[in-house]
Order: sequence, then C-alpha cells, then structure tokens
Amino acid sequence: MKGLTLRQLRYFEALARQGHFGRAAEVSNVSQPALSMQISQMEEGFGTPLFERGTRQVRLTGFGQEVAVRVREILRHVDELTDLARAAETGLAGQLRLGVIPTVAPYILPSLVADLTARHPGLDLRIRETQTARLVAELTDGNLDAAVVALPIREPGLTEVPLFDEAFVLVRPAAQANDPVPGPEKLREMRLLLLEEGHCFRDQALSFCAMPSAPRELMDGSSLSTLVQMVGAGIGVTLIPEMAVPVETRSAAVAIARFPDPGPKRTIGMIWRRSSPITAALGDLARTVRETAGRPGAA
Repeated sequence: MKGLTLRQLRYFEALARQGHFGRAAEVSNVSQPALSMQISQMEEGFGTPLFERGTRQVRLTGFGQEVAVRVREILRHVDELTDLARAAETGLAGQLRLGVIPTVAPYILPSLVADLTARHPGLDLRIRETQTARLVAELTDGNLDAAVVALPIREPGLTEVPLFDEAFVLVRPAAQANDPVPGPEKLREMRLLLLEEGHCFRDQALSFCAMPSAPRELMDGSSLSTLVQMVGAGIGVTLIPEMAVPVETRSAAVAIARFPDPGPKRTIGMIWRRSSPITAALGDLARTVRETAGRPGAA
C-alpha cells in the first residue's frame, strides 16, 4: 500500500479501540466524516475491509486485527521518538502521561500535581486513573509513560521502583470503637465489605484474611468511599489504606483500628517500560511521588 499516513494510523487505532466512529472521532479531535474518509482510504489502499460496520458499533475484521497489532507497535515507536527529544531536555518537561490506581489517586494527586507544577513549570501532566491490569496494558502499549501501582507487578519489560510501604486499617461502626481489634480469623467471621473484583486492594485484603475468595453475601463496592459509608450505616466492616483515612472517614460514623504487627500492608511503587528513553526523568518523578506521599497532610 502506498501513501499510508501517520494520521490514518492514529485514526485507525482510535476506531479499533473505541469500536464506534463517533467516539473515535471525539478522542481524535476530528469530525466523524473526516475520520470515516481516512479509514475508507486505508481500506481502498489495502484492497480489503478493516472493519465490519454495524448499526451501533464497528468491529475489526480478521485482517483488521492483524493490522491493529502492527499499527500499535508502529505508533509506540513513533511516540518513543518524541520521548527521545524529551529525554534530551533538562528534567521533566513536555507531556507526561501518568497512570494511578483508584486506591491511591484521590489521596496523593492534589499534592503531587501541585508539587510537580511548582518544580517543573514546563510539564504537561496527563493523569489516567484506572485499575492495575488496564494501566499495565496501556503502559505496555505505549499509551502511558509511567504508573503508580501496588507492587509487585512482575511484568516482563517493565521497571518496578518501590516508593513506600503503607499499612491497612480496620474501619468499623463507631459503636465498636472500644472492641478488641480482630485478627484474620475473627475477620473471616465478620461481614467484610470489599472493593469489586479487579482492584488489587481487594486481593490484598483477602490475602490478609487468608480467604481465597469473598463469600457472595458480602458487598462489593466500586470505591473506598462507598465502603466506609456502608460501615457507618452499620452494614459491616472494611479495610482501607492509611492514606485514605483523613479523606474517607471525616463524614462517616466510624471508628479506626490499627492492627498489631505484623499487620496487613502494601508496597506502592512506580512502573515504566524498561525501554523508555526518559528513564532518568521518571526516576526524578518517582522521588517526587515518594516525597509527596511521605509529607504529613499530603493526602
């Protein structure tokens, strides 16, 4: 095929991810007719359809799926050329795409963004908050530069840098404030409220309680805020990370209890591609995250 352009590749990748012309046009900041025309030109050039067009969504054809794998690889290398230019600059500058898991983002981002803005005026920080599996996938695909997650990840091709350890605390109704702190065995007998599947924090809480999976009758919440409010309503108990305590418990009728050593904890770290040309700058970013999280009142 002759005349294939980078713009067409980006439009193709957007449509492959979104599965909808309107949404793909929106994320690409282009009109839908313009995007559709570029996709049609690609298909004419290849001589075969790339997408199956339905009334509500589009799907990649078999050939389109093969093209998508190669297009994403091409775009990742193109983006790394931009990274090479950024690496030549002094310190953090230009666009930086940072992913953060939901059980960390609300508690450190306000202070972290303020710190980074003050230290690096030329930095264009783009934040992505989602679960670990999606962050790892987007990082591997080149759609993120780095991510703050709970370690370990053990993903080939990614660098892992531990930042700090954080304890879990028990949240229970205020009326139970003076009760003994339950151990893992006792917790297994209580109504333990957990985050829905997909959150690494859920797995860590279950691990502390030595529970391979949660009984069906337990509530699955989409956020720590929901779980704490349900505890305040007397529905059960939950675990939350230490950094979440000031934010999540200030308006709920709950009591906080800390477990005796060795209590449950997690290691928060930063990950990025080993091949990233801005490794040195990401190391500076990791140090800033560590300093921000360790400062009293950062959350």
